[in-house]
Amino acid sequence: IYTLSLHDALPISMHSLEGQFLVAMPDMGDERFAESVILLVAHGSEGAMGLVVNQELAHLRFADILEGLDLGAPDTVIRVPPAIGQQAVMRGGPVETARGFVLHSSDYHSSHTHPVTADICLTATLDILKAMAFGPAPASSLFALGCCGWSPGQLESEIGDNGWLVAPFSRELLFETPVAERYEAALASLGISRATLSPEAGHA
Repeated sequence: IYTLSLHDALPISMHSLEGQFLVAMPDMGDERFAESVILLVAHGSEGAMGLVVNQELAHLRFADILEGLDLGAPDTVIRVPPAIGQQAVMRGGPVETARGFVLHSSDYHSSHTHPVTADICLTATLDILKAMAFGPAPASSLFALGCCGWSPGQLESEIGDNGWLVAPFSRELLFETPVAERYEAALASLGISRATLSPEAGHA
């Protein structure tokens, strides 16, 4: 269930946005993506894939995932460091909502790891979950259920229609900024705020 089906040899165009953030415009028509910040983990001629990084799944924590997957005896799971066990689980997107994806620092790597930026990777197999829980864990990580997907040309069309802003990658925003503040922080990285945007605003 936790296998990653990214196209390992995905052709990346000159205008690939892989490794950057999509920031929903305030008038986003799709309620599922209202005020969302999405890290694009793949973008090329075959389409795009991303993870929402600012929407928590209420009342669900990483320890709950570990217990549900039976990765260790209950008393072992209890000993998972609180900072890890109580880590929020993100609503990564409306596609494949039963699959888990981990964005993490590049100090962890397996044969299933997909580099996203120079120092951020994506892994979606059980080994990363075990590493997070029982070590050796990556220095930083974010766990999400589900992902977002776009067919070829779809994302480019949505950006052209002013559905999304494009913001540069920020490790601080991804791992350190409180979840509830990530939308405003992403806007601020572009030198704008919610108040300065209007439905007629251009895209970045």
